[in-house]
Amino acid sequence: QVQLVESGGGLVQTGESLRLSCAASGTIFSINAMGWYRQATGKQRELVAEVTSAGITTIADSVKGRFTISRDNVKKVDLQMNSLKPEDTAVYYCNARNIYVDSAIYWGQGTQVTVSS
Repeated sequence: QVQLVESGGGLVQTGESLRLSCAASGTIFSINAMGWYRQATGKQRELVAEVTSAGITTIADSVKGRFTISRDNVKKVDLQMNSLKPEDTAVYYCNARNIYVDSAIYWGQGTQVTVSS
């Protein structure tokens, strides 16, 4: 099992920045991709950004140029969010998975990000 603990959410105004961090523990040797998803009220959970162990990065079109994902090591992944907009308001979830094993997917508890206009 893999445990994920997120930090860094909060309330900011439009145009401000936040940095989310996620720390992994447990059987992390099985993980080869980490990233962030978000879920706004009444909407489906969507991918924000992901980075694989090989350094391949996926960024959602809605946040390109504003958000950056970085993975310091196999245990930690950060999401730098700049120029935040009210539509970025959501619960953000850290995700860790094995891209070759569909059942090997883990979620953090979620952290609220609220952007006021």
